[in-house]
Formats: sequence, C-alpha cells, structure tokens
Amino acid sequence: MELPSHHRRRTVQLTGSRKEYDYPHILQFYRLPPIGSISLKEFEEFAIERLQVLRAVERVGLKHVKSTNDYRDAFLAELTKQKLKGYVKKGLQNEQLTDDMYDERRKDHISHFILRLAYCRTEELRRWFISQELDLFRFRFVTESENYDSMEHFFKLNNLDYAPISGEEKSKIASELRDSSFSLSDHKVKDIKYYKVPFLEALDLVRGRKVYLNKGYVYIPRMDLVSVVLTVFRNHLSHALAVTSRALPQLEEDGRLLSMLNGLNQRYLGDDYSNSKREGQEGQVSPQMVDALAKSSFPLCMQTLHETLRQSHHLKHGGRMQYGLFLKGIGLSLEDALRFWREEFVKIIDSDK
Repeated sequence: MELPSHHRRRTVQLTGSRKEYDYPHILQFYRLPPIGSISLKEFEEFAIERLQVLRAVERVGLKHVKSTNDYRDAFLAELTKQKLKGYVKKGLQNEQLTDDMYDERRKDHISHFILRLAYCRTEELRRWFISQELDLFRFRFVTESENYDSMEHFFKLNNLDYAPISGEEKSKIASELRDSSFSLSDHKVKDIKYYKVPFLEALDLVRGRKVYLNKGYVYIPRMDLVSVVLTVFRNHLSHALAVTSRALPQLEEDGRLLSMLNGLNQRYLGDDYSNSKREGQEGQVSPQMVDALAKSSFPLCMQTLHETLRQSHHLKHGGRMQYGLFLKGIGLSLEDALRFWREEFVKIIDSDK
C-alpha cells in the first residue's frame, strides 16, 4: 500500500522536557501508558509510522525465514527505504541518551499504545497486532542481545529473574548441556552462557527438546533466551489488549479520536501486496481480484471452497490441493498464491506455525 510521501519523510520533533529515566532502555515491554500531550496530527503520524513498520514486518516475514541473515537484511532494507530505521536502532554500551534518541524511544512508546486502541476491537485484529509486534520485538531483542550488559540491564528493569549459572554448576552438567543440543561441543558449552529458568516459562523449548530439564528447571543457552522473553511479552500484550478493549467505550466522548482510530483500522487492515500494480494485465490474476472472480466466474465447486476459506480461514488438505491448483490454473503466480494462503491462515493460527 502506497502512503503519501509526507507521511514517509516527515520527522516529528517532540516537545516538552526529556527525562532519561522515562526510557532507560532501547527495548520496552510497554507496561505503563504514556503521559503528556500530543496533537491530533502527531497522533495520526505516529500511528502511520508504526503501521508502516508492522506492515514491513509482515511483508518480509512472508518472503523470508525468520532469524536468518536474509530476513534481517530485507527488513533493514525495507525500513531504510521508508526512513524508519530508528525503530530498530541498536543501543550502545554506556551510551549517553541524546534528545534525538529520547524522541525515538518516546515515539516508539506512544505509537505502540495508539495501535493498541485501533487493534484491540476484535479477536482477528488483536491476533494480527500481537503477531507483528512479537516479530518486531524478536528482531530488536536478537539485535540487542549481542550486548551482554545491555540485556542484563533490561532483565533487571523488567523484573525478569534470569541470571547465568556459575562456571562450577556448568562444568557439573556439561555433558547434559551438550547432549541437549545437536550443534554443541564441549568446547562451545564452556563459551556459552546458560540461564536457569523454571520450565513453565520455557514450554516451547521443552516441547521441542532443545534444552536440558532437571528438577523443574531448564538450562537455556543465551541465544535461545529470546523464546522465553517473547512468551512473557506475548502474555502481557494479550492481557493488555483485552483490558484496552473493555476501556474503549470511554473514547466515544471524543468523536475526533474515535473516527481517526476507525479510519486507521479500515485503511491498513486490508491486503497489502507489492505486486498490485500488475492487476488488470491480460492473463494475470492478482489476489485482490479473487473475491470478485469467485462471485462472477468460478465454477460452483470452487466458489464453495472460496466461501468456506473466507468464512473459516481454513481448508482441509484435499480442499487446499484442489483450490490451490485451480488458482494456479487461472493465472495466480506462485508468490501471490503463497501470500494469499498465508494472509488467510494467520487469522486463526500463529504466523510461525
């Protein structure tokens, strides 16, 4: 989706005093709502900027495997192109917080809460918002995790009791730690920091048999700790969206704000395909044309499959095979077909699955 150029390029300069203790770390769990005042114009521009970031997260995630170098490079290229790289800027050790850095962190904070208001209304909107925010947080966490002191500071600020085990304890269970991962040797075990965490906080890693489990605790290598932190962030954000949804009727007192939030939802929730410019070319079918074609031109069996997919956001294996081949036959490209199916399935299941 193309946005007006002034939304992409204009940098908003925040006013008011800047207190360093408000944003002591580049990563945030967004536990406390922002305070202070911003104009309605700033409100809209902050929302548009963050939606551009989340749309970039979604587009890159459809094309690349997450946590790979290709994914990282493509995502940075997307943000650089739209002049939004400040949302994933890496913190520096012992850095002095400048006014520009403070403004970036405050804008990140405010824009997150604005989109909470716009995307808390339905289960489908909440699921999309959580999925993209988790991917954004994962990217930022992995980038920042290279700085050990910074991550320890982040854990402390958010009351996360994750401390590396001692060298003595590690040496006692070195063989178990090595056997818990197929890619580690004794030498690498000595070089990696391991964290001892209650197993209930790392069920994804336990389910995948990626960690050593002993007496109710798991020993997690530092590179896998992101899974645990993401679980905490997901639980917090899911609860926060439910609370925001219940408080939303209070906004009806301000008609300007409510109409703007509704406009954001309607404007950005729909499909956003980079190949939309090909629509209308002879012999070429784009995802945007499928709904109209299903009503006017599909045979009854394919029309039924399409309606079932739109209603339940899922088809059984046989139905997917038949409908997928049909879409290929009418001219939908492989890339567009992958996006079409994924856009539909993520409405009921997590995008990673």
